[in-house]
Amino acid sequence: MQIIGYYDKENNIYDTLSTDGIGLEPIYLDDSEKSLSILRHSCAHLLAQAITKLYPDAKFFVGPVVNEGFYYDFKTSSKIKEEDLAIIEEKMKELAKNGDEMIKHTMSYEQACEKFKNDELKQAVLSRLSGEISTYTQGDFTDLCKGPHIPHTKLLKHFKLTKLAGAYLGADENNEMLIRIYGIAFASKEALKQYLTMLEEAKKRDHRKLGNDLKLFTFDEKIGGGLPIWLKNGARVRAKLEQKLYKAHRIRFYEPVRGPELLKSDVWKISGHYDNYKENMYFTKIDEQEYGIKPMNCVGHVFCYKSESRSYKDLPIKFFEYGMVHRHEKSGVLHGLFRVREFTQDDSHIFCRIDQIEQQVSEILEFAYKLMSSFNFNWELEISTRPSKSIGSDEVWDSATKALKNALDKQGIKYGIDEGGGAFYGPKIDIKITDAIGRKWQCGTIQVDFNLPARFELEYTDENNEKQQPVMLHRAILGSFERFLGILLEHTAGELPFFIAPIQVMLIPVSSNHLDYALNIQKELMQINIDADINDKNDSLGKRIRNAEMQKIPFIVVIGDNEINNNTLAIRDRQNKEQYNLTIKEFINKMQEKLNEVVF
Repeated sequence: MQIIGYYDKENNIYDTLSTDGIGLEPIYLDDSEKSLSILRHSCAHLLAQAITKLYPDAKFFVGPVVNEGFYYDFKTSSKIKEEDLAIIEEKMKELAKNGDEMIKHTMSYEQACEKFKNDELKQAVLSRLSGEISTYTQGDFTDLCKGPHIPHTKLLKHFKLTKLAGAYLGADENNEMLIRIYGIAFASKEALKQYLTMLEEAKKRDHRKLGNDLKLFTFDEKIGGGLPIWLKNGARVRAKLEQKLYKAHRIRFYEPVRGPELLKSDVWKISGHYDNYKENMYFTKIDEQEYGIKPMNCVGHVFCYKSESRSYKDLPIKFFEYGMVHRHEKSGVLHGLFRVREFTQDDSHIFCRIDQIEQQVSEILEFAYKLMSSFNFNWELEISTRPSKSIGSDEVWDSATKALKNALDKQGIKYGIDEGGGAFYGPKIDIKITDAIGRKWQCGTIQVDFNLPARFELEYTDENNEKQQPVMLHRAILGSFERFLGILLEHTAGELPFFIAPIQVMLIPVSSNHLDYALNIQKELMQINIDADINDKNDSLGKRIRNAEMQKIPFIVVIGDNEINNNTLAIRDRQNKEQYNLTIKEFINKMQEKLNEVVF
């Protein structure tokens, strides 16, 4: 198998074939993560080269590798439409066959500025750089790039352009709008085919469409972008999930609390959010005093802790809250329930001693595993370390990171490392789940925080009657109800689990003569917390049954003369694809059993 580059594990550096490779890990042309990163970045440059051939006045900003594959931001005087992607892709294939070498050159910063002096987009890129600058050239195309790249373009065979979008220069909405083209690339034809099949399936499962079809939620620009409106069915789903989670928290000795949604800016200054997170927050003034709408629930929980004196015997103290938060997301990144400006976290904060961290993390992981398993998600864990923009000493960060690693190591749990991916106040464990069509989603998180307890001077009295500072663990398992339910809709293609289905039973009386019987059944089902609706519209029986099936309702119950005369119910069981008759008592018992199937 062909080597396309090398990896210096010690320094976390990728290198090209220009090195002799001694002591380095070879990277082969395959569908591994390291190989695909190089392959896709090289394909981005091939995309840019094709664009220059088709649109000679094009100027380019950046073309990075992202989770969805790769993209390139550029501008041209020509208007590019979705149907033009096929033309650009054909040009890419034509250029790839030339087998142009991808050659690296280096120069001083001053030389680079001179070379690209007539290109304002390259000047924008250079404004972010310093020191020695490198470029890559294939054929007659050259661009700023640190690399690495594949040896030559003939290795680029299995790629597809997937999407056309707009993007502000440098993600700043005050700057000009650029054209962004997304693409994907693989080393093998089979992997590309599998990915494209997944994309087609993902379109069918789009949670925005399902949310509309199932009447769960909607959005309206008259209210504002990124602000979901939860309709009757969606509110039912949320309420059921919240109720189930409430019990799960209480049996694990979490205490419910609720902090205000509006807090004085002074506390956000103490917490560090004002300096490190202000651009993501909303602010207002009351009586000349500035307030910040909370983007997180942690500060409110800090004041719950501070409300009384604490002893070492009290620890750990576990607070939880379904806390609504607001974050200033740019309009261009809003996306259904996945990226909103208002959302509710299944948030918890645990205050404990340092020697309790490992045990608490272990208990959280057990909770998370049960919860994710209940929805048939597979999961993986990743520890995120200190980012460049952060607060606190190296000693504190090292101690916190080690505690997380120890908790996972002692349980024999495998995990990845995301260098620099931590929150600004501490390292974290990210819980990533895999859905039914193989996509990975970041959901829950566990974060160790020594900084907020220090900033707010939190204390407890130890066994020697001396004051000590507790550790604060931030924890959300779902992440947010909005995002999780969006993921769950796509994971299940709208076939939500029975215990949170918005309508669990649809009662369909054949005629108005059977309505009273249906109403009595509905009352009995509601008494055991089963949401049962009645469809007695003037539509035909067949149409009412089809409508219930389209709403993906788990149980459809048809009620006619036979059912009333025999005191039975005619059941259509969606999950088992069966039809059968039960007595009312048998059906009620069955529904009770279905509710109790899931415990977390």
